[in-house]
Amino acid sequence: MCRLFALHAGDEDVTAQFWLLDAPDSLAVQSERNADGYGLGALSANDGLILIKNPVKAAAGRTYERVAHAFGGSQFLAHIRYASNGEPQVQNTHPFAAGGRLFAHNGVLGDLDKIEESLGDYNVLVAGETDSERYFAFITKAIHEAGGDIEAGITAAVRELAAGYELYAINFLLATRGHIWAFRYPEQNELYILDRAAGGPGGGDALEHQSEAKTLTLKLDDGSDRPVVVVASERMDDDPGWEEVGVGELVHIGPDLSIERKTIVEGPPAKLMQLHGKASTSQKQTT
Repeated sequence: MCRLFALHAGDEDVTAQFWLLDAPDSLAVQSERNADGYGLGALSANDGLILIKNPVKAAAGRTYERVAHAFGGSQFLAHIRYASNGEPQVQNTHPFAAGGRLFAHNGVLGDLDKIEESLGDYNVLVAGETDSERYFAFITKAIHEAGGDIEAGITAAVRELAAGYELYAINFLLATRGHIWAFRYPEQNELYILDRAAGGPGGGDALEHQSEAKTLTLKLDDGSDRPVVVVASERMDDDPGWEEVGVGELVHIGPDLSIERKTIVEGPPAKLMQLHGKASTSQKQTT
């Protein structure tokens, strides 16, 4: 299935090389199973935004490696894609950007004709074929209708989808300057959060992993001496601090790395989708 990654480092720019390249379950490693494209977005401490998308396997070429080494930011949002709908093309590759926000989705959403009807003029935000981009437009519309209140817009959007639209999973990450939101619903696709203190669990730890056979050691000092919060579709290293995001839970990471967790949808979706074909294959992959 598609994989999500976000990192918040507060008000200082760092690199995310460990998570993108070097961790035992880095996005590069995950792309071997999710080869239909990758996207990397970074928001810098001085309000810059960089977004690079490529509809190819991240681990297949040197471009991803170069970008992972060069990218710097106080916030990162990345996605690797296993396409359940929409061809491997740039316009179908996450993250999507609109209104100063970056958005990536892991799951499948149905009733697209109904969604497009609901979007009305907001269909102009949709350039590609995916359910995910329509999902982003749906949330964007709800945020505007909530007067720009992002949490209120997200809450209204996902509750409406859960109550009246066919869906399999609507996990997402959304980033804007200083803030990251993460949401998981329903239980099918997992999501995890790591609140890593400066220096890690031991207070002076580098970002490091040693294989069980002790034949491979991965280490990265950049970013290890300052606190970061990471959200990902799976635990990416052996840090004991990884916690699972609850079903229906919205996580908000603020500019000071404060974390708020709130359950905003309870109970199963009204119209749980039964998957077939490639969609079924994409969502049933195991790590």
